[in-house]
Amino acid sequence: MKITGICGSPREKATDHVLKEALKMLEERGFATSFFGVRGKKIGPCLHCDYCLTNKECRIRDDMYQLYPLLREADGIVFATPVYNGGVSAQTKAVMDRCRALVADDFDFFRGKAGMAIAIGGDRIGGQEPAIEQIINFYVLNGVVAVGGGSFGANLGATFWSKDTLEGVKEDADGWRSLRKTVRRFSDHLQGGGKEK
Repeated sequence: MKITGICGSPREKATDHVLKEALKMLEERGFATSFFGVRGKKIGPCLHCDYCLTNKECRIRDDMYQLYPLLREADGIVFATPVYNGGVSAQTKAVMDRCRALVADDFDFFRGKAGMAIAIGGDRIGGQEPAIEQIINFYVLNGVVAVGGGSFGANLGATFWSKDTLEGVKEDADGWRSLRKTVRRFSDHLQGGGKEK
């Protein structure tokens, strides 16, 4: 089974590090993974021009065309975002919005895939949960089964307090606990056909 991880940070710091560690955990559980980062990529916002509705593809020919085949092959999706103004980064939102072209081509494109979410904030209560909720909304609207980490520490997904440093995220024991719980439930869901082991 294949997992596509999407890093919505324009910097190679905390979010990049956490997502790559999450993908390593999934590889240890037997999954093939691919990493797509927005850093250095050209990804324009959706123009809502409706070109995709009649042409079955996005008219904006940019680096989203590197991600589209990875999403097509994926059984599971992991979005990781830094928290910007209490929500996902602009880059993360652009990626989600540009997936409209995939659904315009195939309404069931995402249906049956599973998704998990990771959010990293510079403050302890900096908008991690609202950011994760934005990702979950994307999943629900597109037929992706959203998988959280469960009660007692990882309800909606994995959340980290970075203190605006890579060192801070590495030292966040609660964050790593939430990631391990979320990865475990996500993995169990995919390997169990929707039922946790």
